[in-house]
Amino acid sequence: MSGVQNKKVLITGTSRGIGLAIAKEFLNQGAQVYGTATTKAAPQEFSGFCAADFSKREGIQQCVDFVNEVRPDIVINNAGINAPSSFESIDSERFLEIQQVNVLAPMEICRAAIPHMVSNNWGRIVNISSVWSKISKEHRAPYSASKFALDGMTLALAIEYAKHNVLANCVAPGFVDTDMTRGILGDEGINKLMQIVPIGRLAQPAEIATFVVWLASESNTYITGQNIAVDGGFTRA
Repeated sequence: MSGVQNKKVLITGTSRGIGLAIAKEFLNQGAQVYGTATTKAAPQEFSGFCAADFSKREGIQQCVDFVNEVRPDIVINNAGINAPSSFESIDSERFLEIQQVNVLAPMEICRAAIPHMVSNNWGRIVNISSVWSKISKEHRAPYSASKFALDGMTLALAIEYAKHNVLANCVAPGFVDTDMTRGILGDEGINKLMQIVPIGRLAQPAEIATFVVWLASESNTYITGQNIAVDGGFTRA
């Protein structure tokens, strides 16, 4: 048994990168996968799909309605946005949009999913944070603010619902070989990273997915309230 077989899993941001890798791993382990993305249609293997743009409040509500229909056993909040900017040039509206996508949407999705988990006395929530929820750097103020907030919300949720066997954690990926990473850093930035990440390479999305699926499975019986870095040693070097 895989620990997730026949579990209903809701995953946001499944069109590419980490979210798609997580969805594929859950499918490989026999779970029923329900995905979301802004525009792209779902793979045929999905049991259900919701097209929703979390930068719009109506998009969040569409997903909440979807969650209420699905009643997932496991929730993976992966969808997120980043917009690197110098602190002095931060646009207030863009700042709030990042908080809405990265914090408000996961909160509303969790709130919709938790009653079913409580009634079953079993549930798993994994919110995908970032190494920038543990440390930060220049031009990351809006993104770091959102990911630190996501970590804090997850911790409070974990404490409140542990008595119902609902375990909630964050996974903080380091530098992962995705379109977003390459778009932000470029080849030069990635080559510089190779020199400071102890393992000496980017993570592959499947490496993040494998850990996320285990953390969300029946095999995890005691880890909750944590923000676990999967970063090749970057934040500890």
